[in-house]
Amino acid sequence: MISLTDSQKIGMGLTGFGVFFLLFGMMLFFDKALLAIGNILFVTGLSFVIGLERTFRFFFQRQKVKATSFFLGGVLVVLIGWPIVGVVLEIYGFFLLFRGFFPVAVGFIRRVPVLGSLLSLPGISTLVDKIGESNNMV
Repeated sequence: MISLTDSQKIGMGLTGFGVFFLLFGMMLFFDKALLAIGNILFVTGLSFVIGLERTFRFFFQRQKVKATSFFLGGVLVVLIGWPIVGVVLEIYGFFLLFRGFFPVAVGFIRRVPVLGSLLSLPGISTLVDKIGESNNMV
């Protein structure tokens, strides 16, 4: 059993609320305030979960400079007041940042009983196969 520290529990909550506010802000036609709150909570929660030093090392690796600039630039653009452009930049940066994690996530989801059968449907399986094996989604 994995034991989480108090700061990791707080970080999970902050990250969860951040994702909630981001999705809720998009559902409410890209509400600037909700998206800004979601961005701040997500990045803060991530730093609580993995620590400040690891967060800094993750975002500022030499091979992830482009992805980080798109993601954090999108956060800045949302905070400035252009939510649609900012969210598009964030999503692109997010996919570039976490593209190495997608094959692991797809492999895990394929083992989940109901979700695994959904991923094996004809139209979805080709897309999932591309995501699951690809590490160069540029």
